[in-house]
Amino acid sequence: MRDEPALGVRTPRGMANVTALAPSVGSSLRALLERGPGALTAVVDLAAKASAPHLLADSEFRYRPLVPEPSKFLCLGLNYVAHATEATYETPRHPVVFTRLPSSLLAHEESMVVPTCSHQLDYEAELAVVVGRPGRNIPRERALEWVAGYTLFNDGSIRDYQKRTHQWTVGKNFDRTGPLGPELVTPDELPAGARGLRIQMRVNGELLQDANTSDMIFDVATVIADLSEAMTLQPGDVIAMGTPSGVGAARKPPRFLQAGDVCEVSVEGVGVLRNPVAQATE
Repeated sequence: MRDEPALGVRTPRGMANVTALAPSVGSSLRALLERGPGALTAVVDLAAKASAPHLLADSEFRYRPLVPEPSKFLCLGLNYVAHATEATYETPRHPVVFTRLPSSLLAHEESMVVPTCSHQLDYEAELAVVVGRPGRNIPRERALEWVAGYTLFNDGSIRDYQKRTHQWTVGKNFDRTGPLGPELVTPDELPAGARGLRIQMRVNGELLQDANTSDMIFDVATVIADLSEAMTLQPGDVIAMGTPSGVGAARKPPRFLQAGDVCEVSVEGVGVLRNPVAQATE
């Protein structure tokens, strides 16, 4: 496949390249969602009719970050009680929110990078929400209507830089530390609010995080409603829902990622996000 962006829809017969099938749909998930709630359904219907020339085996394409340039990428910290405890913070009474920048994102199977200035790259398995339509002051009881789908995120954190100040932004935004993807799973394929799903992190096959999305302090609907009090959520915005306990910094001794490691984030029904780890050279 040529090295050009494209929208794909997974089908039982392979990945349908809907951009090649119908160029008018474009190649951006964010732009597709901006067309309105019917656009995603139309693309799925289109993929179902794809013939062999537009169906790809997994070896014939590579992923990009699911939303390479969201207008907002909002992350929750301390959203599992056990993780707040291991990080020596009090259980929050309101969602703890910080931001990710597009320059920190990378795709499924791309290498996370340990920077030259620190050896403290840590892993964090997370469920992520992709917003499907604009909304402000969204009522909690209807908030799930704003979800286009769910994906996976590894909130790779440079712990010493994160802890330099009370603001986490720098330590959470090193280049190529935030894998996002690989695919969007629509809400009809999962329980409401993606509750009751097992979430795990494996490094080199070793299970290091193992929890359930029902353990989140603030659920998806609550977070969407709270965030929309402050800002207008837009199609393609991403909300990462926080990580459970078991992060490397809290282990004794600490377990930070090194070149040659392989991280695998998994959430039941959503899939697996896999990334090797490499050492920066500059």
